[in-house]
Amino acid sequence: MDQAKIGGFLKLLRKEKELTQEQLAERFYVSSRTVSRWETGSNMPDLSVLIELADFYRVDIREILDGERKNSNMDKELKDTLNKVADYSREDKRRMGRRMSVLFLLGIIGNIIWAIVEFGNLPQTPLLRGAAGFGAGFGFGMLIIGFLMASGIMDKTLGRLKRRILGKKD
Repeated sequence: MDQAKIGGFLKLLRKEKELTQEQLAERFYVSSRTVSRWETGSNMPDLSVLIELADFYRVDIREILDGERKNSNMDKELKDTLNKVADYSREDKRRMGRRMSVLFLLGIIGNIIWAIVEFGNLPQTPLLRGAAGFGAGFGFGMLIIGFLMASGIMDKTLGRLKRRILGKKD
């Protein structure tokens, strides 16, 4: 898959609609920088956005993936399958978001416990000191994991690790 060719085709399709990158970005609720990255080939749209782009431009998804126009139309079964995959992907992201919300909440609670024990006027028993240490460590760990997941570093790292374990090259 030639991302530069795909990007050039996406740019051509946008210009045919006489839209700026900013206008397209508003239409798909992304930043104009994201549209620029699609069009330079440095990044690809998510599958769900790719399906929406194909509908918006009235082209076959295979045309976008090939980076050029075709004469044949996408058959309905393939489009339905891709829609199901996109729905699955969205639901998977939603589930992960809920899990992360729970972990962040637990991290905040852990930091609150630490702050109460550390700065409150409580007796410094081993149990309270242990709870404070656990709360601080757990809260800090959740902040690190949240940053790694939000920045995409964790996905890239886990992908590389998976490829190494399976013996595939990067």
